[in-house]
Amino acid sequence: MGTALGGGPLTQLSSFVGRTDEMVELSRLLRSVRLLTLTGPAGVGKTRLALELAGQEQRSRHCEVAVVRLAALTHIDEIRRQILIAVGESAEDSARHAPQAAPYTNERDRLLVLDDCEHVLDECGLILSELLPRHPCLWVVATSREPLRLPGEAIFSLSGLALPDMNGDSFFSECLRSDAVLLFLDRARAVVHDFQLTQENARHVGEICIRLDGLPLPIEMAARLMKMFPSAEVRARLDDRLSLLTNGWRLADQRHQSLRASLQWGYDLLNPAERSLLRRLSVIPGGFGLDAAAAVAADDDAAKPGTSELLIALSAKSVITPYTDQNGLARFRLLESMRSFGHERLVAESEDTETYGRLVTWLTRLSEPLHREIFIQPAALRRLEEEHDNLTHALRWLITGTDERQLLLVGALAAVELSRGSAGDTLRLVSHVLDRGIESSYRSVALACAAALAGQQADYGAALRYAAQAVELERGQDRDPSLGRLLLLRSALHETRGDQGSAVADLWECLKISHRLRNETLTALCRAGLARYQLLHGEVGRAEQVIKEVLPLLRVKLSPRRLHTTLVTAGALALEKDDLPTAEAYFAESSRTPAVHTRGPVDSLQGLAIVAARAYRFEKVLQLIGAAERIGPRASWGDPWWQERVDAARSAALRALPANRASASLEAGRAMQHHHVLAFALGSQAKGTTEEAADSLLSKRERDVTTLVVEGLTNRQIAARIHVSVRTVETHIRHIRTTLGLRSRAHIAAWAVEQRTATAHPTVLSPQDRGVPADGGPLV
Repeated sequence: MGTALGGGPLTQLSSFVGRTDEMVELSRLLRSVRLLTLTGPAGVGKTRLALELAGQEQRSRHCEVAVVRLAALTHIDEIRRQILIAVGESAEDSARHAPQAAPYTNERDRLLVLDDCEHVLDECGLILSELLPRHPCLWVVATSREPLRLPGEAIFSLSGLALPDMNGDSFFSECLRSDAVLLFLDRARAVVHDFQLTQENARHVGEICIRLDGLPLPIEMAARLMKMFPSAEVRARLDDRLSLLTNGWRLADQRHQSLRASLQWGYDLLNPAERSLLRRLSVIPGGFGLDAAAAVAADDDAAKPGTSELLIALSAKSVITPYTDQNGLARFRLLESMRSFGHERLVAESEDTETYGRLVTWLTRLSEPLHREIFIQPAALRRLEEEHDNLTHALRWLITGTDERQLLLVGALAAVELSRGSAGDTLRLVSHVLDRGIESSYRSVALACAAALAGQQADYGAALRYAAQAVELERGQDRDPSLGRLLLLRSALHETRGDQGSAVADLWECLKISHRLRNETLTALCRAGLARYQLLHGEVGRAEQVIKEVLPLLRVKLSPRRLHTTLVTAGALALEKDDLPTAEAYFAESSRTPAVHTRGPVDSLQGLAIVAARAYRFEKVLQLIGAAERIGPRASWGDPWWQERVDAARSAALRALPANRASASLEAGRAMQHHHVLAFALGSQAKGTTEEAADSLLSKRERDVTTLVVEGLTNRQIAARIHVSVRTVETHIRHIRTTLGLRSRAHIAAWAVEQRTATAHPTVLSPQDRGVPADGGPLV
């Protein structure tokens, strides 16, 4: 039986693109189960995949195939009649056979496709629970936005087609390997026969597919727009996608005629409480946990189901997508098209102002440690990092008004960008908020972050102006904790600029504040900073004693990033004593913990270069110096004392090597990518890296892949989870193995588990052990 009841022929008129791995997995499943349900969000291609699977099974197993389309059916009698016809029973036969009757014998294998079951789940469940026991040669493939929840049912959840990694250098090649992009090209050529992917339009096409979450239905609609609009314009218009994507196939079901109709179909199937939560979740673009969902859903109606219960229901109905964050906690996200639809409904119900207000209140609570505490805990900073996109979105809503909370939220956003080491245009945003002249106790947070951002961009004049404003503001408010933190920041900026006198003055004032507050961590930081100047003035013994006293405490109390300066000082002290192994250990550790207020671990690399010069490893000297030059023009020391030692190492290497080898070594260092620089600098020490230190060696995407490898996911499952191609995942895994010196996926998983265990049970180690516990951290 090669036709579909209530529909057209089983053979489709358009080409089938992608889903190769899914077809293999589904074919395997059909050998072991009799009821297989394909679930997934609107437009993911459940129907098309089910039909392709049915056609493949018909050809390979020579079984009969019938397709029953249920979208237009609602009454159980009509549903029963259509399904009975499909399996070769009449109504009279069904009436004669009670559910417990003996099964049919001598039947041919038959595959039944039940398409669009989500609105008649109970009816389908009742009929299948009767038919499957009666027909032992019957297999069923159902498509639905949620499972049928029947005994023996296997559920296969579909996500979007594999997307290109647009963050890589070879995005054009990534696009050519992406199933989502290949589908776009195929459908675009149906309306513009000579349409080609080029270096010029690849980024636009890739971003169209990414913003449409790799979903085939909207991608096909967007591709057909190529006849009227260039790809750049289609990408720009996707903010209004519900009005743009209205060009479904003429003979398709009504709900496939437009993206809005497809989403409306699923929305209408939700109960009132589920619809309400969906609308309110639309203000959260960057993913959310249970706490964020509960915050925006806050309601006085105690009779409504709990938020966790509603999230489970929305996940089951393919409205939200669950995933696991880096801490192993559950998070969810709305696909962008569903979020656009939910936001449209939110505005139509006049709920937007109140819901955004709840989001801002919740984000403000998360950001309060930036205002109240001297040192923000690493866990609190990681929590803010998870909400990066939500902070950005909330700021867009706040920034047109005069709400003082925008000062705190923009500071939180900047703190996240600083922790990542790439601030982009955040300084411009912080400056814009500050220029609005809003008076608030939160203002010093924004000023401090603006100073740190400007310092990161080597604009030390602007950085010091911002820092000076923040210091004076906090002095006027008599807030010692904030003032101490700001003086530390300003001291670091003075030092980087080479103004030792002002840096020392700020450190002494900060030290007095730390004594008043009786804060041992702040005291230790001030003493460590002053030890640097003791070293520069020849007081090596006193400086060494201070570092010996404060470093064990700082290892326990501070995040690794804040340890950078103290570790470099410890390495320089070891160099003065010509203790090369200890110096190398300190510089290696500091290179894993890049400085907060500089462009990168320049001084760590230079310290390792000095060690290499004294050990006569001259090619490595020049490679490290070249790598340091690529990262930034200067170290955080800002003093001729240090530069003299770096220049001496360079001169020794240049004298020792032939000119061509010396030049090649410098160029090799300058050509290295950042995380490859660190891997090279650390050498075999990379294998002893803690999880915090891995942040310096692996990119964020590589860390995400590592987490998913630990969970036991295949490359295809990882690709679906992070929305990239399988080949991109393979490339990431290869880079991870190369960087960490590991041989296989099993070694990656074992390494990651080992680092988690080490992080969960930190200890204070010697410099040779290079452990970096992380129980607390600075504000910025």
